[in-house]
Amino acid sequence: MSAMTVVICNYNHGRFLSVAIDSALAQRFQPCRVLVVDDGSTDDSRQIIQAYGARIGAILKQNGGQVSAYGVALEQVDSPYVMFLDADDFLYPDAMDKVMSEFRNESCVKVQFKLDVVSGDGVPTGVSIPQTVVAGDCGAQVRAGWLYPSPPGSGNAYRVSALRRIFPVPIRSTNRHGADFYAIYGVALTGKIIALGESLGAYRVHSQEPIVASGRDQLDAELSFGNSESTLVAVEKTEERWAILRELVQANLGIALPVGCNDFALEKARFGHSVYRAPFARRWGWFTRDSGRYFHVVFANPFWSPSKKMIVGFLTALCVVPLSSISDLAVRYIVNPAARGARKS
Repeated sequence: MSAMTVVICNYNHGRFLSVAIDSALAQRFQPCRVLVVDDGSTDDSRQIIQAYGARIGAILKQNGGQVSAYGVALEQVDSPYVMFLDADDFLYPDAMDKVMSEFRNESCVKVQFKLDVVSGDGVPTGVSIPQTVVAGDCGAQVRAGWLYPSPPGSGNAYRVSALRRIFPVPIRSTNRHGADFYAIYGVALTGKIIALGESLGAYRVHSQEPIVASGRDQLDAELSFGNSESTLVAVEKTEERWAILRELVQANLGIALPVGCNDFALEKARFGHSVYRAPFARRWGWFTRDSGRYFHVVFANPFWSPSKKMIVGFLTALCVVPLSSISDLAVRYIVNPAARGARKS
């Protein structure tokens, strides 16, 4: 039996899939099983998977979304540890070596690490995520309604026994995606999180299709960081996922979470859509009337140092500079981490 399983969840990412699989097979840590879950792809993904033969395990299922892919994979995992690698991301060769050394701590249920942000063709942007390396009891902060800084799904490895205390997640018409949300924040309620301060893989930022947009759609494209959900849709989905997580942990763990959650990612999305490329009067209106919750999440943030709070506060104040070019630059820097590096397409 393998000690670690790398599950690669794929849907129509055939152009990136081989890179992800090869990066998992190239791990220095062994034994490490590679399991690919294809969620009903219609591109050449399944031919790519079949070409690996017995070197990998494969689950070829009908399209059901990421939540169903996680659930099906967990039914097949027979190792004590697992990580879920998105098919458009990839790992560095020593990732599992360093992760598994941390799992020697028996109270550890999740090891997270930074991911270098790369463009669609794999060119480094000079940015890594998350910006903050957390320390302390993440579970206690989740119980208080704070979402701790975490990398996207590909930057997390889990103790399987802890993950199965959260999953399976109920699948609903509005809940097909975002499985990593339940894993990241649900597992924190079951034990210790260890956060590594180095990058052990890459997060690929790309678009499925070239963006052809105007008006607010174009503004959203400039502010969006992820690959699928727009910033405001991400806010709505996070609130929905938090509500479902509350149900899950109440039923499975007997823990009552607050009705709402605090997360800078949510507030900066609302902030960006309120003030980016907006007239001065509108920006001033947000600052004087609507910024209360935003600044609460900045200055009460339990994961940030005082210096970071002051820097973010200063950059935010630039949104009321009359010169819109300065304001917009500050907003992009705050809202979209990729804007901080020399991003190339």
